[in-house]
Amino acid sequence: MRKPLAGALLALALLGAGAAPAAAAAPGSTEAPAVKAVDFAGTVALSNCSGSVVRVPDSRPEDPALVLSNGHCLETGMPAAGQVVVGRASTRTFGLLNSAGTKVATLRAARIAYATMTDTDVSLYELTSTYAQIQSRYNIKALDLDTVRPAQGRAIKVVSGYWKRIYGCNVDGFAYRLKEGDWTFKDSVRYTAACDTIGGTSGSPVIDDLTGKVVAVNNTGNEDGQRCTLNNPCEVDANGTVTVRQGINYAQQTYTLVPCVGPGNKIDLNRAGCALPKP
Repeated sequence: MRKPLAGALLALALLGAGAAPAAAAAPGSTEAPAVKAVDFAGTVALSNCSGSVVRVPDSRPEDPALVLSNGHCLETGMPAAGQVVVGRASTRTFGLLNSAGTKVATLRAARIAYATMTDTDVSLYELTSTYAQIQSRYNIKALDLDTVRPAQGRAIKVVSGYWKRIYGCNVDGFAYRLKEGDWTFKDSVRYTAACDTIGGTSGSPVIDDLTGKVVAVNNTGNEDGQRCTLNNPCEVDANGTVTVRQGINYAQQTYTLVPCVGPGNKIDLNRAGCALPKP
């Protein structure tokens, strides 16, 4: 799991500050279409992780805003395998960042709308502020959750509000099952090696360079080359073959969240198309 680790601050200093936003191709270029400029606007810093203010296509300005992070980042500790949290009261705070990575506000949760480490590693907090209030007070819009599965090879950015650092790489592929200790995640995104995320990047939004939409949430990586242990997830294919990729990091897809968010931004696990684990 990508919580803050001893030595992570030193690693950040050695690796340097955040990556620069991607630039558009020059006029007349035969390169790929211009990419979105990815920055820190809408990301948040938690006490132990990263996150982002997100919305689904049907979210309305007057809806309470949602913050996306990891299930293992909960203030109450990691959910057990098979455990699902829905609608639990919370007063957790989040440091809201602007495009430059400067904290401009402290947002507060009303409840943990949804959290689990079963099949995925996700938490959604419902805030006491609406999208309209956040935009009018701080001129910051929520990030959009994509409604489709990310594509292999796509250029992505992992944006850490905790470290105020942006990692750039590509979707290398997908792990049919990703096993880490007691937990198993399904259809996880595997990064190319350039996204060498560190402790504190847990919960960072993974943003598609072309669309600017969130396609996944950063959550773990194999640190020591161990097999299927905590901080050393292994890949298991459909035939049961285990592969260990030391130094490679992973994220959990987020398009699966969209069908589960109903009117008023309320989590409804019985909505058509919602396949998230239930309590």
